[in-house]
Amino acid sequence: MKKPFTKIIATLGPATSSKERIYELVKAGANVFRLNFSHGTLEGHKQNFDYIRQVEKELNQPIGVIADMQGPKLRVGQFKNGSVTLKEGASFRLDMDPQLGDETRVTLPHQEIFDAIEEGTYLLLNDGNIRLRVTEVGAHHANTLVITGGVLSDHKGVNVPGVTLPINALTEKDLVDLEYALNMGADWIALSFVQRPEDLIMAREKIKDRAWIITKVEKPAALKNLKEIVDLSDAIMVARGDLGVESPIEDLPSLQKHIVGLCRTQGKPVIIATQMLESMIHNPTPTRAEVSDVATAVYDGVDCVMLSGETAVGEFPVLTVSMMRKIIAHTEEDPLYKKQMEIISLPPDHLVASAITSSIPNMARVLDKAACVVTYSISGATTLRVARERTGIPILSLTTDEKVMHRCTLVWGVTPIITQTVSLILDIAPIALEYGKAKEMIKPGDQIIITAGIPFAQKGATNIIHILTVE
Repeated sequence: MKKPFTKIIATLGPATSSKERIYELVKAGANVFRLNFSHGTLEGHKQNFDYIRQVEKELNQPIGVIADMQGPKLRVGQFKNGSVTLKEGASFRLDMDPQLGDETRVTLPHQEIFDAIEEGTYLLLNDGNIRLRVTEVGAHHANTLVITGGVLSDHKGVNVPGVTLPINALTEKDLVDLEYALNMGADWIALSFVQRPEDLIMAREKIKDRAWIITKVEKPAALKNLKEIVDLSDAIMVARGDLGVESPIEDLPSLQKHIVGLCRTQGKPVIIATQMLESMIHNPTPTRAEVSDVATAVYDGVDCVMLSGETAVGEFPVLTVSMMRKIIAHTEEDPLYKKQMEIISLPPDHLVASAITSSIPNMARVLDKAACVVTYSISGATTLRVARERTGIPILSLTTDEKVMHRCTLVWGVTPIITQTVSLILDIAPIALEYGKAKEMIKPGDQIIITAGIPFAQKGATNIIHILTVE
């Protein structure tokens, strides 16, 4: 099977926390692994990280690692009997009183919510299944009217749609987890609960250049500042779970397309996540709707599709990855997919490097034997520029920086390779030929398109293209 352009992220969990299972997932098509710091132990994540690096060495294949921070979790307290049934039209009080709750009240231990809400604000509980409208707010409480009732049990989540809460995206727990993940060697840090650009600026001050940042767009407040948030991020994840709870669910498809389009325009990798093959947690085949969902993301030109519970706790994790790879591969073989990638016109930024990379898709179409694009990139910037164009042919990214190699594992169409430092542009060609043949990306008679720059080996200096015929 042809290697897909669109990458697969698999979340590790109890079902896949072994070297053997990680090996199987990579062989099935996983390119990047997500370590979910909302669950598990720090020691458990480190063990999985070590397994990943061992598998990477055995397969001689770079594998990316995402450390996903939990972020603030807004939850109600506990009930006397573990749960209550809230009836439509009833009154219900949320307060800071730590006593066990009942049918009339429950603890909400988040002063920030009471500081931000007002009469008329809606609160969504238990993944949006219960809907309350605030009728009166005090310093440490809120009285509400039950609009949509249901069963509410201990520690269920609370969402406050349409309200920007005065809460930092990184909690005290996150700060401990973040430092551990960075010291461990995580390639990407995924940030939860991002509401404003300032959240990213604060995170960048702590992370610096030790990892690249994935912003999870899951709060409607983030949509108000989306362009600036994308600017400040290294990649974006469309986290459809909370986003689908706090935004009208019928808006989710258009929001997804809007976010993907903005990321494509700005050349930032974009990931689609949540419930992509959810039914395969317990079933060996997906629903027709799930297959269409994955294919739609691929048609839109996303960099990655992500599996969460399907591989973390599912009964068929390897089969799920294999199925996702099949869907991606068949979609990318569709002439409509190729046409979609060609007709999406990206605005120029009037830089020389962009003039070079934007010409590559047309060159690939004119050169009927063009087999791959080769980039020699110190920072990864040139590779991202080339990938932004959705070239239609694979991208072989040569870099001297192991961190850059790992970070590029989630970028569309990229096979990243660590290589030695070269001092002349002409030295790139033999290295590209050696690796290209080893990875079975090229054969005699093929043509490869090499991007480089003068002055050589300087960041942002891409200004030439060289076409080479493979002998």
